Amino acid sequence: MTGMTTLGAGRDAAEPLRCPWGDTGDALMRAYHDVQWGKPCHDERELFEMLILEGAQAGLSWATLLHKRENYRAAFDGFDPAIIAAYGEDKAQALLQNPGIIRNRLKVSAAITNARAALKLGSLNDFLWSYVHGAPIVNHWEHTRDVPVTTPLSDRISRDLKKLGFKFVGSTIVYSYMQAVGLVNDHLAWCAFR
Repeated sequence: MTGMTTLGAGRDAAEPLRCPWGDTGDALMRAYHDVQWGKPCHDERELFEMLILEGAQAGLSWATLLHKRENYRAAFDGFDPAIIAAYGEDKAQALLQNPGIIRNRLKVSAAITNARAALKLGSLNDFLWSYVHGAPIVNHWEHTRDVPVTTPLSDRISRDLKKLGFKFVGSTIVYSYMQAVGLVNDHLAWCAFR
């Protein structure tokens, strides 16, 4: 297995092989890697949650967001788009004072805008999965360095989301989102959780 050379020295041989980013010793990252990342998601609320979290991650590490995920769920009313779409200036200001989330005005505003756009769209599930004809794209990367940060498909989905009024949906964010919700499976070829 060529990928084994990318793993850290001294790892427990009894542990299954994981993509290097999921094998850093961070329990939340490991659980996210093993259970959620790359697995097809069709739940509307989870699809919306991941879209907001991926946008909030811009410029930060995923571990930072993952460790704030429960705070986000509480602050953003369980990621219910109907509730978030109705947020006014008072709620936006309260979010900007919440130390449990990333207090960035543009990202908070984007979450509200995206909730409104998602409600107009109707179904993120139908919209997203139509791009891959209902089945995940399964890639066969051997090394993390081989995994792209954008693809022509993420470019297209990004453009289409922007036309629908979504914010913080650049192609890099969209590709990361596609990986997170299983539209694309980018677990390395030798990863036990592929």
